[in-house]
Amino acid sequence: MRKGYISIGSNIDKNKNIPASLEALKLHFDQLTISSIYESESVGFIGDTFYNLVVGFNSEFSVKEVARILRQIELDNGRTRNSQKFSSRTLDLDLILYDNLILNDGRLQIPRDEIERYAFVLEPLAEIAPDLKHPISDISYSDLWKKFDKTNLTQQRILPTWTH
Repeated sequence: MRKGYISIGSNIDKNKNIPASLEALKLHFDQLTISSIYESESVGFIGDTFYNLVVGFNSEFSVKEVARILRQIELDNGRTRNSQKFSSRTLDLDLILYDNLILNDGRLQIPRDEIERYAFVLEPLAEIAPDLKHPISDISYSDLWKKFDKTNLTQQRILPTWTH
């Protein structure tokens, strides 16, 4: 059994797409560990605020099969494949960690460099896996979050209506 982590984000119909993605993930993976929901400004473009979270899961699937499942869930929730990296989106599901795997295979990069670059990935990951260590730097996610430059950080933990 492998342990994986998925970064989830949406800024289009986020109150519909985030819960739908969690339901779809529950159909494929056992025992989801779900972080708090964080609202953050869009990065790299002007757009509506995002909801972001990280989900931990266990799986027997290969890393490529997990990536395929995530792409299908995105497509099922209105994601188009021609969208630019920095743009509004219905749903973004990124496999950020899969056990201690280190992989850079075209579109599939694990661990994702977004973990250390963006607060909207690192903070929720540090929340649900504080003692887990980054497979390259060997630093725990709680320590990475403590060291993260929080100057001008505009992200906040929220409780969307669908979580009640």
